[in-house]
Amino acid sequence: MAGDTTMRGFATAAGTAGYRTRLGARASDGHFKSWQGLTLSSLGLGTYLGDDTEEIDRAYESAVRRALELGINVVDSAINYRHQRSERCVGAALRALVSEGAIARDQVFLTTKGGIIPFDGAKPANPNAYFTETYLRPGVLTAADVVAGYHCVTPRYLADQLDRSRANLGVETIDVYYVHSPETQLEKVDRPTFMARMRAAFEFLEGAVQDSKIRWYGTATWNGYRQLETERDYLSLPDLVGLAREVAGERHHFGVIQLPYNLRMTQALTVANQRMGKASVPVIQAASQLGVYVMTSASILQGQLARDLPAALGQVMEGLRTDAQRALQFVRSTPGVGTALCGMQRVAHVEENAVLVGVPPSDQLFTRA
Repeated sequence: MAGDTTMRGFATAAGTAGYRTRLGARASDGHFKSWQGLTLSSLGLGTYLGDDTEEIDRAYESAVRRALELGINVVDSAINYRHQRSERCVGAALRALVSEGAIARDQVFLTTKGGIIPFDGAKPANPNAYFTETYLRPGVLTAADVVAGYHCVTPRYLADQLDRSRANLGVETIDVYYVHSPETQLEKVDRPTFMARMRAAFEFLEGAVQDSKIRWYGTATWNGYRQLETERDYLSLPDLVGLAREVAGERHHFGVIQLPYNLRMTQALTVANQRMGKASVPVIQAASQLGVYVMTSASILQGQLARDLPAALGQVMEGLRTDAQRALQFVRSTPGVGTALCGMQRVAHVEENAVLVGVPPSDQLFTRA
């Protein structure tokens, strides 16, 4: 996205605090979390699901606008979501609000991901020809760089994807750029090779911070942080943070992780698989000790937890009307969780879930008897 259509800046302490102040009494105590001086909403809007149609594009643009109006200032995407269309929807919505003077770039925390090779707008008639013309022939990657037919983390490839994401979002600087599903690499390579590839990726991302293309980086995973150490695709958060320290010292910018956590998938809280010194602790606890912010994906499990929850949950979550609200309340109330992401494709979804902006997280759900 060229020239004067690119939004400059990034989420700042003053901007995000101003966003909180503007909401006034509409936002409850505890809805916003503090990290690195930023004021981040405990609910975030995700953009994963949906067909690659203009109808869904318009729905997402409206949903992003409404979320930012109602007190949700964390928006998450990935370049492969809906073949790059989700990033473009986020960018269009934010650009419209900024041009109207309804919001400022420095009030919004934007996150996206790279690593999964995307199509552009729709699945092409000939995917192999698209892959060759877009990535192989220009030298963005080689066939040997690709794992599982769709995954790559080489610096040259990430550089290409980062610039595409910045253009899609229409921003100069992305607040968090995740390496997407890095555990996929372990399907093909041994762990020392994996760590060498991650080192190269982190070196590139530290450079991207210096170039003001991103502010922070991290890893967005599905299985990796929830697995036992004996599993091939297990990820060690202490090892990855240690790798970032080796690359850039104590002032490294590995700051955020994203992983599934919900009423049905509780491993991030219950499986002690991360070695911290002599002890093993769950990844949420490890992240807290390491100063890493946690964003949860699949907080209502793509809608599966938005209905038919046990009636007893309603008794301990007074004031909440729907199962989706209760499922999100469980996640955002978990100690150590920063932002609970939830896919919200429709304005109606946003308005239902944004009821939680005015409801404090529960300090009773995890109180030990």
